[in-house]
Amino acid sequence: MTNYPSTDLFVGGTWRDGKKDRLAIINPASEEIIGTVACASREDLDQALEAAAKGFAVWRDISAFDRSKIMRKAASLLRERADAISLTMTLEQGKPLVESRGETLAAADIIDWFAEEGRRTYGRLIPPRAPNIRQAVIREPVGPVAAFTPWNFPINQAVRKVSAALAAGCSVLLKGPEETPASCAALVKAFADADLPAGALNLVFGDPAEISSHVIPHPVIRKVSFTGSTAVGKRLAALAGEHMKRVTMELGGHAPAIIFDDADLDLAVRVLAGSKFRNAGQVCVAPTRFLVQQGAYDRFLSAFAKAAEAVKVGDGREEGVMMGPLANVRRVEAMEALILDATGRGANIATGGERIGNRGYFFKPTVLTEVPIDARVANEEPFGPLAIVNRFSDIDEALLEANRLPYGLAAYAYTASAKSRMELGRNIESGMISINHHGLALPELPFGGVKDSGYGSEGGTEAMDNYLNTKLVTEAD
Repeated sequence: MTNYPSTDLFVGGTWRDGKKDRLAIINPASEEIIGTVACASREDLDQALEAAAKGFAVWRDISAFDRSKIMRKAASLLRERADAISLTMTLEQGKPLVESRGETLAAADIIDWFAEEGRRTYGRLIPPRAPNIRQAVIREPVGPVAAFTPWNFPINQAVRKVSAALAAGCSVLLKGPEETPASCAALVKAFADADLPAGALNLVFGDPAEISSHVIPHPVIRKVSFTGSTAVGKRLAALAGEHMKRVTMELGGHAPAIIFDDADLDLAVRVLAGSKFRNAGQVCVAPTRFLVQQGAYDRFLSAFAKAAEAVKVGDGREEGVMMGPLANVRRVEAMEALILDATGRGANIATGGERIGNRGYFFKPTVLTEVPIDARVANEEPFGPLAIVNRFSDIDEALLEANRLPYGLAAYAYTASAKSRMELGRNIESGMISINHHGLALPELPFGGVKDSGYGSEGGTEAMDNYLNTKLVTEAD
C-alpha cells in the first residue's frame, strides 16, 4: 500500500498539516489502514478563509479568457495523471479501476466545458425609454464559495462545484471527504500545478459539523454548495439562510424506474442493472424503486435477477471485477437493517441479501420483490446495491408511486409509447428523467433535483448562474 499518498490541507497555495490529529484512511476491500489525512482546526479554517478572500481579489480580476486557459491546463494534467489517480481512488473508495478512471477522465471534460462556458458569461444591453440613457446588465462573480463534497464520487462531486465557481471568477474553500481524501486532493493539485493563483482554491478536511458551522456563517463566504444527505442539507441550508448566503443543494434521491409492457426489456435490464450496481449502488441518481407493469413483470424480474447474480464482486484492482466493496462498515450495517426490515414486513429476496465474506465491506447485489410501501427501504434511500421490484397496472398507478416520496432527483422509464413518454415527461416530479436510455450527468446538461432532493443545478449553463450576481448599471450622459 506504499503507493497510496497521505493527504494534507491546501491553504493559500501551500500543502500543510492541520493542527488537529490526523485521521486514518481505510481500504474498504481489506479493512487495512493505508494512510492518513490532515484535519483542520478553527485556526486552520480562519487561515483558509483569509486565503480564499485574497485569492478571490486576484482571480476575479483575471480575464475570463485567461481563466479558461488555466482551467484547460488543469484538465490536461488530470488526463495525464489518470492512471495514478484511478489507483488511488480505488484504494480509498473501493470502486473498480475502470470506474475510477472513467470518473477522472469525466472530471477533465467537466473542467474543459466550464472553462469554455466561463468565457461566455455575457451580460446584455436593454433599450432605454429615453434618449442618452445606457442600461447594461453585468454578470459578476458572487464571491468566495464554500463547497462540501461526499465520498462516493470524490473527484466528480467536487469538480462540478470547483469548475463552475472558478469559471465564474469565484474562489473556493473546498471541504473534501475525509474517507476518500487523496483523489480529491489530486484534483486540487492539478489546478495548483496549472498555475492557479494562490488562494483561488483551498482544500480542508476535518469534522464536518465543526467546519460547516464555522465556515458557512463567516462573512468571507458568499455562496454555499453542498452534496450529501437531505437531512444534513436541510440543516446547512437553514444555516446559510440565516446569513443570506446563496445555496445550491444536491441531496438524496430514491429514483423510480418505470418499465412498461411495451418496453425493450433486454435494453432495460442491461442499462438499469449497470446503473443500479455501478459504484456498488452508492449513487444519488441510481435507480432503486423498479416499477414494472404486470405483463412484463415476470420476464423483467427473472432477467434482472440473473443480471444481478452475474455481477462479479471483488477488489476493484482485480481484472474483471464489476463491483467493489461498499465504502465503509456503516453502509453494510444499513443494508442489513433495511433488508431485515423489508423481509419482516413480507418482502421476498429474489437474489443476494447478505454480506460476502468477513474481510472487506463486500455485499451481494440484492433484489427484493413484493416490498410493502411501509417498509423502510421503500421510503429511505438505500445507497447500496439493492433494488426493489414491484408491480403496477397502469400509468396512473405508476405515477402515483413514483411521486409518492418527497425525493425528486432522478427518474427513469422504458416504453415504446410516445403518449406514455409525453405523460411521464409532464407528470414525473423530479429534476431529471431519462427515458429509454441513461443520459444524465453530462457536463452540458442540467443536474439537480426538486422537493427534498434540493435545488439549483450543477450542470449545464444553469450551473454558472449559481455563481454569478446580476448587476444593473443605468447611466445618463
